[in-house]
Amino acid sequence: MCIRDSNHTGRTGPCAQALIEAGVARVVFAQIDPDRTASGGASTLRAAGIDVEAGVMAEEATDLNVEWTFAVTAGRPFVTWKYAATLDGLSAAPDGTSKWITSEEARRDVQTFRAGADAIVAGTGAVLADDPRLTVRDEHDMPLPFDRQPLRVVVGETTIPNYFRVFDRVAPTLLIQSRDPATVLAKLVDNGVRHIWLEGGPRLAGAFWNAGVIDRIIGYMAPAMLGSGRAALEGEAATLADLRPIVIEDLTMIGPDIRIIGTPGRMQREDFD
Repeated sequence: MCIRDSNHTGRTGPCAQALIEAGVARVVFAQIDPDRTASGGASTLRAAGIDVEAGVMAEEATDLNVEWTFAVTAGRPFVTWKYAATLDGLSAAPDGTSKWITSEEARRDVQTFRAGADAIVAGTGAVLADDPRLTVRDEHDMPLPFDRQPLRVVVGETTIPNYFRVFDRVAPTLLIQSRDPATVLAKLVDNGVRHIWLEGGPRLAGAFWNAGVIDRIIGYMAPAMLGSGRAALEGEAATLADLRPIVIEDLTMIGPDIRIIGTPGRMQREDFD
């Protein structure tokens, strides 16, 4: 059973031709390939005399392929924004320290989601403040092999010293000297990125939020409060009409922390535009 009806030559040959050459008599697939350059496999198979059944569990397959499907149809990568914060919505203390607000269990959970992205994106400010690795690591906190690492992307115009960990040899790194979301996303499309994991810091997240290009939010809320410090998101809201609701899809305890997964809705003022 195939998930979609690929008829495209990329890093490998078209699936349809491989099935024909293998002498397969019947093919069942779920999702019609939304990429016009790759679809048409079903017609190719039928022309070769193969029995083809399409659309089996199509909704479930689309859910499995949500980020890829979005990227192909929208023409830009699917953006998942991850943040960690206290119950009063702060991601760093007034002096900039932020390690660690959430638990080891939450940080371990993050690695599972990171592994599903094509690129991990952070701003220069966050990189300079925290010197993050921006890699996927195993249960022993060791990095996965180079060929299983997402692309590390550092966004902004500030120079990062070459001894920072984002320049080590654990994973590939791309520098984009712009904070404009449209520019960043276009550069990532050029690099074959379909799904980005956006984290660090609040100004970069705010730029993506203001541009309306955050498609999923994964937040980790620690059972603690700071009282003052830096908010997780620095947007441009001026009135309650700028309030954007979040459709909650999952609410789970991860160790002592609360993990919230949701999809941004429309701002109130957008309903009157």
